[in-house]
Amino acid sequence: MKTISNPSSDAAGLGPPRIVQPSRRPGAEHGVVPLGSRLIEAGLIREDQLETALAHQASEEDRLQALAAQEGTESIGRVKRKHFKRLGEVVAELGLVDEASLLPMLGEQLGVEGVKLREGLIDPIAVALIPREEAERYRVLPLMRVRDELTVAMADPQDLAAIDALSDISGCRIRPVLTLASGIERLLPRCYEDDFAVDSVTADLDVEQLEIDAETIDLDLHGTQQLAEGSPVINLVNYAIIQAVRQGASDIHIEAGKKFTSIRFRIDGALREVMKPRKEMHAAIVSRIKVMAKLDIAEHRQPQDGRLHVRISRRDVDLRVSTLPTVLGEKVVMRVLDRNSVTFDLNSLGLPNSSLTSVRRMLSRPHGLVLVTGPTGSGKTTTLYSAIELIKGIERNVITVEDPVEYQLELINQVQVAKETGMTFAQALRSILRQDPDVIMVGEIRDRETAETAIQAALTGHLVLSTLHTNDSAAAITRLMDMGIESFKIAASLVGVIAQRLMRNLCPHCKETYYPSTKMLEELHYVGDPRQGFARSRGCGECYESGYRGRSGVYELFEMTPDIRTLINDGADLETLRRSRTGPSLLSEGIELAKNKVTSLEEVGRVALVD
Repeated sequence: MKTISNPSSDAAGLGPPRIVQPSRRPGAEHGVVPLGSRLIEAGLIREDQLETALAHQASEEDRLQALAAQEGTESIGRVKRKHFKRLGEVVAELGLVDEASLLPMLGEQLGVEGVKLREGLIDPIAVALIPREEAERYRVLPLMRVRDELTVAMADPQDLAAIDALSDISGCRIRPVLTLASGIERLLPRCYEDDFAVDSVTADLDVEQLEIDAETIDLDLHGTQQLAEGSPVINLVNYAIIQAVRQGASDIHIEAGKKFTSIRFRIDGALREVMKPRKEMHAAIVSRIKVMAKLDIAEHRQPQDGRLHVRISRRDVDLRVSTLPTVLGEKVVMRVLDRNSVTFDLNSLGLPNSSLTSVRRMLSRPHGLVLVTGPTGSGKTTTLYSAIELIKGIERNVITVEDPVEYQLELINQVQVAKETGMTFAQALRSILRQDPDVIMVGEIRDRETAETAIQAALTGHLVLSTLHTNDSAAAITRLMDMGIESFKIAASLVGVIAQRLMRNLCPHCKETYYPSTKMLEELHYVGDPRQGFARSRGCGECYESGYRGRSGVYELFEMTPDIRTLINDGADLETLRRSRTGPSLLSEGIELAKNKVTSLEEVGRVALVD
């Protein structure tokens, strides 16, 4: 809890309400220079203007006393705390001193920053941390959140009870700044409207400064406190991209609705709505993104794919753009590829030591097929790139064929699939085999032709890495069989399979221990101590009320042995292959994470429970 130690707030005209007579200046008896005297010394008001303001302030008490008598339900103290205007408010209301001159002086006297409110300074994400009724009760407005610190504009920044309450509500450390109550009263209703997130961005946030240089678009984040005169739609699109990168989102979804457009971020695998622009803005938002990605803005009936590069505070980010016509308007999804936030290192993937040793053994083979399996968004590409980083070198010719090329790697020849020119995975693979490769990475095996070519390459002296969409490691073998690949070719070429999932980590700030029901443990085939304590999260401001923050990988390996090759040659079914596999399963690895209170049992069931 942050303690504020400052001069008397009465002297600043912003402390607990106290009516004073014009003939007596508050604070003088304590040796503190009163606000009125400071304003006169600064040449901001005259003596007669101060007397007028003090008289106005004194007359206010009579009105409040009459109001309290009429209502009969509130004490005069409560009425004054709710309605009383301090000297700073009075001189501003009478037009004697403008806010720009008054607030720095008040802030200096109280030892806090003085801020003049406007919509462009208020982050909708910060507003969402404090319910409207609490903001009205304490006369505050959340401005911005940085890590675990929430900056809050307050009419009385020395109200320690309010600061404590706001900290408990938001789960953040509160940084109070001073503003006039009139500014809070003016903006607070607007800040809690559905479309505030859009208008606050498009009003005056200075994130619209774009410089298109070659293929890089520079989003300038400097000077976000200054007014801007750019297009509201440009501001909105830039703001969405910037916030997605800041929050670590993997995707940005923009979808048309009947009344609003929904802008959602996928964070830690789950979608989260962050803005609701008015429906009228949807077409302009989509057009702006199409312009940035060099797509056809006149085409609304066909899906389109594009790509753009942006630079945010010297941070390079790639965005893959996909549009899709829907009944209510075009839907846009932008995949965020932050080059600075990804490290391709097997040691950082979270593989247990025994599994890491097995993976290294697979990758040390001079030839054969290594598969990585899992659903979309399970981290397969990161695992493949980490494997490539391990085995690449000046003495090896490494070639990849991808759709699309997500990250550019040194010492790697990366080929982009281009269906419009006939460059499919299979066609690219055939061409690569004429390039004397040592290692080949195929982004995904989607059909029989690609599978046959990849296995043929593995059988002719090349190490081939690729991915499949299957539920577990053993299912990769039956999937290849279903594609029409002969079992003897699979047995001869396959080195091993890595199945993986990404599980959301419990938020460390709000997780708590509990004891799950017997039914839940049985559903997850848990065979450990039934008295084992697990963890779950209630949600807090730090995790945007989701209960989760970050993700961890769980892995299941299927390394080939002579016995398993015999089973494959004999056409063993999926259950037989699963029983032949040694080592932990996806489910058992997930339960270990839950036992260590890294994730929840609900997350384990959602991600790792295989039928």
